[in-house]
Amino acid sequence: MFYAMVHHKIDTLGHTFSVHTGDISELNTTALSGSADMIKVSSHALGLLHTEYYLINSGSAMGHGCGPLLIAGKGKEDAWASGCVGVPGMHTTAHALLSMYHSAPLNKEAHLFSDMLDQVESGALTGGLLIHEQRFTWQSRNVSCIVDLGLWWEEQTGLPIPLGSILVSKKLGAVVAQQLQDIMRESVQWAFDHPEETLPYMRQFAQEMETSVMMSHVHLYVNKYSLDIGAQGLAALDELMRTGVHNGQYGEVPKSETLLPR
Repeated sequence: MFYAMVHHKIDTLGHTFSVHTGDISELNTTALSGSADMIKVSSHALGLLHTEYYLINSGSAMGHGCGPLLIAGKGKEDAWASGCVGVPGMHTTAHALLSMYHSAPLNKEAHLFSDMLDQVESGALTGGLLIHEQRFTWQSRNVSCIVDLGLWWEEQTGLPIPLGSILVSKKLGAVVAQQLQDIMRESVQWAFDHPEETLPYMRQFAQEMETSVMMSHVHLYVNKYSLDIGAQGLAALDELMRTGVHNGQYGEVPKSETLLPR
C-alpha cells in the first residue's frame, strides 16, 4: 500500500516520506509518544490516540475472515487459559478481541507476533494470538486453533473486523491531513493496479518469504476497506471503540466519522 507514495510513483503533492518499520506493538507505542507524523496503528488504539491524531479513510487493514487466531499446543486445548497467554501487544486489536471473548482474568504477556508460534509450540506459553502471516502457516505446527476471533467478532456484530488504521498527527493540520489521505488512497489504488512491481519491496519486510504466503496475506488484508473505509468500516470502528469503553480500557471516544480530517 505504501510503495507508490514512498517511491514517488504517484503525485505526492510535494511530500516525501521517511519510513520506519516496526511490529504493531512498537508502532502503537510510537504513536502514543506523539513522535510520528503519519503512522499505522492497531484500530483499538484509536481510543487512546484520537485527541492527537486524525483518522484517515484509506490504508486500513479491515475485512472478513482476517482476525487473530487463539491457539494452544496440541493436546493442551483445555488448559490454554490456565497459564500464560501471549498477545502481540497490550493496545492491539487482537488483545481487545481476546478480552471480549474471555472476560475472566487471564495472565497475559506481550510477545513479538513473529515469535508466538514458537512460544506456544514449545510450551513457554499455554496460549497465544496469531496475526499477520502466521495465520497461514500454523497448520503445519504442533498447535491447535481454539477460536478464530475475527469470525467470532463477525458473528457477534455483523461487521468487518477493524485491525489497523492509518493516523495523521493533528500537528500537521487538517489541510495536510487531507492531502495525505488522498495520497494514501492513490497509493493503494496504484498497488491494486501494479501488484507485481510491489513484490520486491514487500520481500524486504515479510516474515514468511514464500510468494504464495505473502500474496495470501495481501489479498486478505488489502481490500476495498483499504481504499476507502466507508460507512460499514466506520461502524465497525465505532463498535470496537464501544467495547474499549465498556471494558474500561479508555474513556468515551467520539464517533469515528468526526475523527476524519475536514
